[in-house]
Amino acid sequence: MLPSPGPTASETSVALTDTLHDAHALTAAPVDGRAPVLATEARLDQPAAQVGRAELIATAHGVYEASINGVPATESVLNPGWTVYESRLQVQRFDVTEQVRAGGDDLQLSVLLGRGWWNGDFGFRDAEANYGEENALLGALEITFEDGSTQRLVTDESWSATSSPITHATIYQGQHEDRRLEAGAPQPVRVTEIDRATLIEQTSPLILRHESLRPERIWTSPSGKTLLDFGQNLVGWLRFTVTGPAGTEITLRHAEVLEHEELGTRPLRAAVATDRLILAGDPGGETFEPTLTFHGFRYAEITGWPGELTAENVEAVVVHSELARTGWFESSHAGVNQLISNSVWSQRGNFLAVPTDCPQRDERLGWTGDIAAYAATAAYQFDVNDFLHNWLLDVRAEIQLPPLSFVPFVVPDILKLRKNGSDPFADGEEPQEVPTAIWGDAAVWVAEALWNAYGDLDRLREHYPGMVLHLESVERALSPSGLWDQGFQFGDWLDPDAPPEAAADAKADKAVVATACLIRSARFAAETARLIGEGEDAERWQSLADRTLSAFTAEYVDEDGTIRSDCATVYSLAIAFDLLEPAIREKSAQRLAEVVREAGYKVSTGFAGTPFVTWALSETGHVEDAYRLLLEEGCPSWLYPVSMGATTIWERWDSMLPDGSINPGEMTSFNHYALGAVADWVYQVVLGIRAAEPGYRRIRIQPTPGPGIDWAKGAYDSVAGRIEVSWETSADGFALSVTVPDGIETEVVLPDGARHVVTGGHHTF
Repeated sequence: MLPSPGPTASETSVALTDTLHDAHALTAAPVDGRAPVLATEARLDQPAAQVGRAELIATAHGVYEASINGVPATESVLNPGWTVYESRLQVQRFDVTEQVRAGGDDLQLSVLLGRGWWNGDFGFRDAEANYGEENALLGALEITFEDGSTQRLVTDESWSATSSPITHATIYQGQHEDRRLEAGAPQPVRVTEIDRATLIEQTSPLILRHESLRPERIWTSPSGKTLLDFGQNLVGWLRFTVTGPAGTEITLRHAEVLEHEELGTRPLRAAVATDRLILAGDPGGETFEPTLTFHGFRYAEITGWPGELTAENVEAVVVHSELARTGWFESSHAGVNQLISNSVWSQRGNFLAVPTDCPQRDERLGWTGDIAAYAATAAYQFDVNDFLHNWLLDVRAEIQLPPLSFVPFVVPDILKLRKNGSDPFADGEEPQEVPTAIWGDAAVWVAEALWNAYGDLDRLREHYPGMVLHLESVERALSPSGLWDQGFQFGDWLDPDAPPEAAADAKADKAVVATACLIRSARFAAETARLIGEGEDAERWQSLADRTLSAFTAEYVDEDGTIRSDCATVYSLAIAFDLLEPAIREKSAQRLAEVVREAGYKVSTGFAGTPFVTWALSETGHVEDAYRLLLEEGCPSWLYPVSMGATTIWERWDSMLPDGSINPGEMTSFNHYALGAVADWVYQVVLGIRAAEPGYRRIRIQPTPGPGIDWAKGAYDSVAGRIEVSWETSADGFALSVTVPDGIETEVVLPDGARHVVTGGHHTF
């Protein structure tokens, strides 16, 4: 039986409920749209030196920044992050002992409250999707003295509100501040509601500032604008300290690319992405850091700067959820190295609260199809165990919210709250009424990626209900033939041969793609059910997989190996998902290699086929074709963006055209990780690090050299320990060096087929 909607028992604790039982949610009416600051004061019951521990427990409808005695309560930003707020609102706990001790015996607690994801007018095509009209804060400060006594401050009617100098702050439009504005006299707060049933302990990593970058170049554009190039497409904001006369207005605009030597802002669509500061005239300087928004950018335009602007005056602060780097790769091919760097930076920029599609335009949503394609790559590059676990709990929660009964296009599904019911999808398409392949399969495929990477059975058990809900929704959508050939499908989204204005018009038959994806998902659900002791469910899902495979084979596969629509994507899925009998598989693999060659080794796949095409080639003996496909530099290819100076993965194969103009399609982004899913193949096949069992309880090292790369080296910090691989080819042959964790059995497979079994330590072959 599936759990009821809302937080599970493991997420919500009695301690959390007890801690906040006497706190009230507070709000304050903004004055002239200015962000409010909620505050309270108290005198410590004992001297500050006697404080043993102090903890701030807080959450918000919106985002909040808390300070204790003028010192930030935490280094994290955009708290409490973004979850399915209707049923999962994270409560955060911060150790503020030092802040309380340092303030003396008088205590001041203040909280800046912003709109964030709660009511920041999210969505595209004028969606203006919001969870609610007003923002709110709920919290408590618990102080424990060294003698064991306690003192508590909670949010209640005794608090007051003043106005910050922030006159506007939303994630899409940016942050505006007028430092000349006074805070005004304290005003009463108003008690409002936050549903206590939605409160959960924090399950996702904090959002943090990471490194900062100085501009590599500052120059004047043809129109006379001052432009800055930070050398890297990143996510975050600009930070600076400046001195100037009162009333000086400094405007910051952001973009990922240049077009016609000016900021290329058309891809931002309705997102203005503009920050503005009006100076108060403080002779000691004024520091600006717009922490209630974020931007995706490599380039910035600054107007109104008083005096000469130099690289020492401004920095770009990199912001994303806290993720430990776990995977590294380097090779003899500079283009592939840059491709991997682009994948890493795209993951960093789009793993901010939720796994988003892009971080710059009027979207920044948790599109399920993107992470379904990319999850395996993500789990190699960074430790995403907590981050994607939290998101999968959101997926399950979203499916269970009435009237939905399937995985939505985006999670959290803020689009369902769009204003006036405006259709956010392409002209002529109906809003989603049925589940969709790949996007819906994220409930299964992301869980599978986490299981393979981390081998956590308890978490797999928590992910299983989401798999069940997805598969049950698909069962209802199947035609009488047992094929998934009805309803809306994205299909092989962004096939490079599709017109710019019609991203779903792919070569691959959508029903072939959807039915193949169902078989993969049903098989893993069956495996999961067996692992967690649900025998009847295992039989149910295996039966669904077997029935669907029979229907797939009968309807779509010919005896000569031809698969309906005869394109790279359908062959790649059929081979990678093991849908073909051996004799047919060999014929289909030959045809796939022919299709790839006929295309001149230009990429011909979209979201569905791209993660699997190199796998399908190399695993069927067409290694040279896989390498040539990877290393092609003409458009479209993985290395074409690299040749154009890309520092992140593009949404479209040709987001920028060879003449330097931006793709004419209404939808394009220069930081969109999905097509970077080939990196998983680079890590597992080119470098050769594979999990022989989930969680790397057993390891396989199986590098597969190919033409164009003479050496490769890399490492992966698995949950079992660090794995290092280095190989090179030369006139003398092939040389391999591996280091694997102590006590872990490792099978080493050499290119000539020789196999060796080692257990821990350093080995050369």
